[in-house]
Amino acid sequence: MVIPSVLSERPTTGSPFQTDWPVRLADTDSDQRLRLDAIARYLQDIGFDHLDAVEDGDTHRGWVVRRTVIDVLKPIEFGEHATLRRWCSGLSNRWCNMRVQICGSNGGLVETEAFLIHFGTESGVPARMSDRFMAPMLADTTEHRLRWKAALTTPIPAPDEPAVHERPFPLRVADIDWLDHVNNAVYLAALEELLAAHTDLISGPYRTVIEYIKPLKAGDNVRLIGRRNGTALDVWFVVADDPRAAARVTPL
Repeated sequence: MVIPSVLSERPTTGSPFQTDWPVRLADTDSDQRLRLDAIARYLQDIGFDHLDAVEDGDTHRGWVVRRTVIDVLKPIEFGEHATLRRWCSGLSNRWCNMRVQICGSNGGLVETEAFLIHFGTESGVPARMSDRFMAPMLADTTEHRLRWKAALTTPIPAPDEPAVHERPFPLRVADIDWLDHVNNAVYLAALEELLAAHTDLISGPYRTVIEYIKPLKAGDNVRLIGRRNGTALDVWFVVADDPRAAARVTPL
């Protein structure tokens, strides 16, 4: 799958769900930049706020993220006030693409899109969304037969390949969420660890794509494998020889 170079615009009809909050110290790095893991938490927070504002939101509490695209067009910084707008850009009856635009009060801009699968909280399997829940989503987009296809399919490189580096990523108790999985934001925190050695990739506008293959769980011994290839940094989250997630960071 090829992800569009520019994420879809806001729909011209209807109103996206909107909320806002200040950019706080714990969400930013030493350069005052809003970190990728903080952006992932913002996406989770507005998602649950959105559920509280729509019909049948209380019966649609179980969601798993399969892919997130984050386009940092201009970094949002500490001290800015963030305005977040969320809308649907494509769906089927068990999953959807949700766009979130994050605008900073001083001009920072981040565009995101996430592929989300709705799960039954008791069954633990993908579950159909109700007609009332889907109604405003169907109005936002003409893509009503959304299908999943992975965008990151490069196999894990061998350790002796050029520009390959590896490091452990120990998991903490605080990394585990109520689904007994490592929370999505933790993966982005790990990516920040590797990006510290590749700051040229994020010195201007850049894109991060992360796809989740299998959940990480408490007790897993996680290896981060990175490979720099020109203007791209590819990263794999591996347990033994089993890939659990893959990510790519490239300039825009």
